[in-house]
Amino acid sequence: MAAEIIDGRALGAALRARVADEAARLAAAGVVPGLAVVLVGEEPASRVYVASKRRATLEAGMASFEHRLPAGTDAADLLSLIARLNADPAVHGILVQLPLPAHLDAAAVIHAIDPAKDVDGFHISNAGRLATGQMALVPCTPLGCLMLLRHRLGSLAGAEAVVVGRSNIVGKPMAQLLLREDATVTIAHSRSRDLPAVCRRAEILVAAVGRAELIRGDWIRPGATVIDVGINRVAGADGTARLVGDVHFASAAEVAGAITPVPGGVGPMTIACLLANTLTAAARAHGLPEPEGLTG
Repeated sequence: MAAEIIDGRALGAALRARVADEAARLAAAGVVPGLAVVLVGEEPASRVYVASKRRATLEAGMASFEHRLPAGTDAADLLSLIARLNADPAVHGILVQLPLPAHLDAAAVIHAIDPAKDVDGFHISNAGRLATGQMALVPCTPLGCLMLLRHRLGSLAGAEAVVVGRSNIVGKPMAQLLLREDATVTIAHSRSRDLPAVCRRAEILVAAVGRAELIRGDWIRPGATVIDVGINRVAGADGTARLVGDVHFASAAEVAGAITPVPGGVGPMTIACLLANTLTAAARAHGLPEPEGLTG
């Protein structure tokens, strides 16, 4: 039997609609959630991402503040802008689009953002709070993955989960979120011994290793739920580029119980969770009740 396809587009649209409703509630209380996005340079993919984030922000009834800086912007000017955004009460979330030009230190830039406005969830303060079970802003992609898993499975307590990938952006926070849900979690990676055998243990398999179609169908436990975070551009048979995940979809779908497609799986949830984090940050900044279920 073919796996159920987990429709991230539909679930992301539903989350965005809920965020819009909650943003209207805050606006009625005099608070318009505001998201500032900073783009340094003209990298084409980043320009597309920033435009889509601005559109989604405005559609949710939030204020959008876009700052486009030349590729040669020096660190002092970028940090000065972040300081101004940190102090601006109309801005509740700050996102600096990555990657930055090579002459800029991304870690220093991220750590300059007020943790309460760090809607990407990358600041070391938010990472530490997540790891120790405290209130934090959670990175958007793992938060979206968690919501997809809850939608499909309900309770995750006791489930055997394997996360393939150990990045600070996805792998590590994903493992922390699964632990918080009382799953039994293994973090694997490209150097794990007998990676296929590790993956076959998983009732929940999250692939975030950044290698196109690494995980094959015979690595999948029958009936497992597979969340594919990978976005890899490869050449098709006709020479045109196509997007694939870290999982070989066709073979995995023959074994898994449910699987996210690429595209149309995790991606739409990431932007929806960015809006949810901005809404949460705005509510916290003004001491208003937070909407339930939007922070993982």
